[in-house]
Amino acid sequence: MDIEKALSKLGITALNEMQQHTAEAVLGSDGDVVLLSPTGTGKTLAYLLPLLQLLDNGSEQVQALVITPGRELALQSDHVLKSMACGIRSTACYGGRTAMDEHKVLKEVRPQLVFGTPGRLNDHLDKENISRYGIQYLVIDEFDKCLQMGFHNEMQRLIKALPGLKRRILLSATNAEQIPQFVNMSKKGTLIDFLDDDEQTSERVTLYEVHSPQKDKLDTLRQLLLSFGDESSIVFLNYRDSVERVNSYLLEQGFVTSCFHGGLEQKQREDALYKFSNGSANVLVSTDLASRGLDIPNIQNIVHYHLPESEDGYIHRVGRTARWDATGRTFFILSSGERIPDYVNGDIVPYVDMPCQQTEPPLPRMATLYIGKGKKDKISKGDIVGFLCKTGGLQSDEIGRIDVKDRYSYVAVRREKLQQVIRRAQGEKIKGIKTIIEQVK
Repeated sequence: MDIEKALSKLGITALNEMQQHTAEAVLGSDGDVVLLSPTGTGKTLAYLLPLLQLLDNGSEQVQALVITPGRELALQSDHVLKSMACGIRSTACYGGRTAMDEHKVLKEVRPQLVFGTPGRLNDHLDKENISRYGIQYLVIDEFDKCLQMGFHNEMQRLIKALPGLKRRILLSATNAEQIPQFVNMSKKGTLIDFLDDDEQTSERVTLYEVHSPQKDKLDTLRQLLLSFGDESSIVFLNYRDSVERVNSYLLEQGFVTSCFHGGLEQKQREDALYKFSNGSANVLVSTDLASRGLDIPNIQNIVHYHLPESEDGYIHRVGRTARWDATGRTFFILSSGERIPDYVNGDIVPYVDMPCQQTEPPLPRMATLYIGKGKKDKISKGDIVGFLCKTGGLQSDEIGRIDVKDRYSYVAVRREKLQQVIRRAQGEKIKGIKTIIEQVK
C-alpha cells in the first residue's frame, strides 16, 4: 500500500510521533499492542495504516475485526478507510438496522476488514455470516469503554469465538486500571503510552466559566452561542429529554442545530451528524454519546450546559475540540450553587464577550441536499458534481462534502444557492434517471 498516497487522499502530509511509534510496533513485531493517547491525536490512522499492510487484499475472507463501543465510531472508521481508497474492502455492522440487510452487504462486499459493535459482531459470527476461521487480527477501539460493565460478556464470547486470532491491538484515550484476562494479551506485547499524567486536556484548549443569573440556563446559553458567531460548537447535556428541550428552544430562537442522542432512530442520528460535520448546522446539542468516537474537524467550542458526570467524561467531551494541532475553547455554564468540579485542572477565566444586545443567530454557510439515488443506481460523486454544476448552475467551489450511500446521497451546497438548485433540478434526470432532490432539514 502506498502510504503517502493514502495520506494525501485524507489531506494529511505526515504521521505524528504517536502514529509512527504505533506503526513500528505493529509492523516490527508479532506481539500485541496497547496504545494510550489523548483524544484528537489520530489513533484511528495509527492502527489502520499498519494493519492494512498486513491484510491480503486478494482474499475474500474477513481477516480483521475492529470492535467499537458504538455505531458512530464504527461508521466513521469505515468512512476513513474507504476515503483512503487503498484496495482493502470493509463494511460496518451495528445495531439499529436488521442483521439480514447487513448479511446481504457482507455477501456483496466480501470485506477483508469489518468494523462493528460487540453484540452485532457476535450475531454475525453465530449465524456464520462472518467466518471466524480467517480472522487473525482484533482491534478494540476505546477498549476502556468496550470493557465497561455490560460489555464483558459480549466481549468474552466474541474473543473465544476466534480460533485463528494471532494479534490484538487495543486503543484508549484514558488508562484503564487493568485489561481483563479473557483478552489474552501476549506477554511479549508492546505498550505505547502517550498520555501525560500532568496534562488532563490539551494545552491548546482555553477554559472559561459563564455564570447564569437564572437557574434555567437557556437564555445564558443563547447569548453564549450568539457570541460565537458562525463557529462550530457542541452543547453537552446529561439527559435525552434535556437535549430535546434545549434543542427545541434554540430552534425557536433561530439557530440551525443538530440534535443527537441514543433515543433517536439510526437515520435521525446519521442525518444529525452529517449536517453538523458538513457545515449545515453550527450547533450540535447532544448527550455524552457525542463525546467519543466523533472525529469532526474544526469544532471550536465545547459547552457544558450540564456539568460532566466524571473526569473521564470531561476529558472525552473536551477531546472533541483542538484535534491534531488546532486550538479550541470549553465553557462551563454555572447557575447559582454550581461550581466547576475539583477534577478539572487548568486556569479557568471568566468569559466576558457575551453580546450586550439582541442579535440574530448567523446561518451556516452550507445546507444539505438529499438526492434519492446512490451506489445501487450506479451514481458516483463525479456524477453528482456534474449534475449540480450543469443542471443546478453551481460552481465546483459551491459544493462541499458528498456522501453516496447505497440508495441515496447527501450533498452539502452553499446555503444561498440551495433553492436555486432545488428549483432547477426538479424533474431533471441524473445519469438518465429521475430522482427526488430536497433539503435535509
